[in-house]
Amino acid sequence: MATSEHESRSTYDELEARIKRISNVGNATGVLYWDQQTKMPEGGTPARAKQLSALQSIQHELLTEERTGELLSELESGELDDEQAAVVREIRRWYERAIDVPSELVTELAETSSEAQPAWQEAKAEDEFETFEPYLDRLRELQIERAEQIDPDKDPYEVMFEDGEPYLPLSTVERIFDELRDGLIPLIEDIQENGADIADDAFAGIYDTETQEEVARDALDVLGYDWNRGRLDTAPHPFMSGTQFDARVTTRYDENDPLDSLTATIHEFGHATYQLGLRDDAYGTPLGDSRSSGIHESQSRFWENHVGRTKAFWELFLPTFKDRFPQADDVTVDEAYKAINQVFTDNTIRVEADELTYHMHIILRSEIEKEFVAGELDVEEIPARWNELMDDYLGVVPGTDSAGCLQDIHWTSRFGGFQNYTVGSVFAAQLWATIEEELDEPMERIREGDFAPIRDWLTENIHQQGQRYTTDELIEEVTGEPLTADYFLDYVTEKYEAIYELD
Repeated sequence: MATSEHESRSTYDELEARIKRISNVGNATGVLYWDQQTKMPEGGTPARAKQLSALQSIQHELLTEERTGELLSELESGELDDEQAAVVREIRRWYERAIDVPSELVTELAETSSEAQPAWQEAKAEDEFETFEPYLDRLRELQIERAEQIDPDKDPYEVMFEDGEPYLPLSTVERIFDELRDGLIPLIEDIQENGADIADDAFAGIYDTETQEEVARDALDVLGYDWNRGRLDTAPHPFMSGTQFDARVTTRYDENDPLDSLTATIHEFGHATYQLGLRDDAYGTPLGDSRSSGIHESQSRFWENHVGRTKAFWELFLPTFKDRFPQADDVTVDEAYKAINQVFTDNTIRVEADELTYHMHIILRSEIEKEFVAGELDVEEIPARWNELMDDYLGVVPGTDSAGCLQDIHWTSRFGGFQNYTVGSVFAAQLWATIEEELDEPMERIREGDFAPIRDWLTENIHQQGQRYTTDELIEEVTGEPLTADYFLDYVTEKYEAIYELD
């Protein structure tokens, strides 16, 4: 006999209350992580590792309690509307991925991850990969063990990828990677061999970090960041952390490169805008949570590239930049536009890469970590393999491991996540093409500083949907077609052929 509507509602309410409690524990974990990266004194790691592991263990235990499974079973035959069905679908996925993972493993993984972060910082600062090696090797072992507990019949690396992107098959992403290799490498080589010289020294000089922070705040003001629900800080590796009520952004500053902090800030603004655009009334439930890592990256890459790297944006923002930095008074809009879109094939740093070479950095990382997880690459072989692929894809070899395999913090917490930066870039281009069809002259709006219509469109179509749709459903719902690399390849080809005056 089917569960009555009244009983189904009561059961659903209990499940929703349970997942809200679990989500709040997770959000508290996020605040501790933010503090660890921005404000915590160096000596705080031992206690912070215990605190984070305790919270993650509590979250895991609450999710995997017998009552959670009972509620999900009761709702299988219940009468649910579309939004309720989506909530149950997502909670069931979380539950099924957690139920067979021992709490002891969750605790050890959380502690090791926390301990690995200062070890990574030390290794990077001292250019000593050996300092990080034992932590990275142990994290691989623990992540593989966890993946095998979740699904013993699936490739562990694929299970890891599904942590951040559960509904977009890894095979689809790898097919897109193949298309990007085929399209980007010839374009990069054409720029190297035939591209016109462009002004790459327009912003040469020293730019003090205090004023750079003022510029970053100016940019956030112009774009419409809600300071009542956010803040700006510095971190070794820029990130965003928070919820729809508190979405904090971080950046970093280089006295020799004021554009780096600016693009990083705009990138993190995109992440924050997603968080702040989530439904307030659905806080703590899947309907009030972001869809996936790839969709999140589409928002940050959208604002960084399709807004912040446009000539229209620099027509708007360059006067503000010059007010803060009079030494840039002679820089023209055209020079600023070319400088921020300069293709540096000799660059070894991912977060400083341009829109073209960036994806070679991502593909390289994805290949290395896949080989590492599969046991085809030992931990001590990573630096040499890294340099080999850098040479193959970009024709440059890092002079140090700090500028090579130690530059990213990501392996301290997870594997199988780098792909989503490229997924985000590809979807961002697809989104821009849709916005051009649906909004009146979006580039002119950027030029005039009228960002509200673009933000509102993204909020309505992406942010407010939460996890109502699966990733593939959301992409098709918003753009009318599945994820495709075509728009991205068309966009960068047209843009960079014009910048570099290629035939």
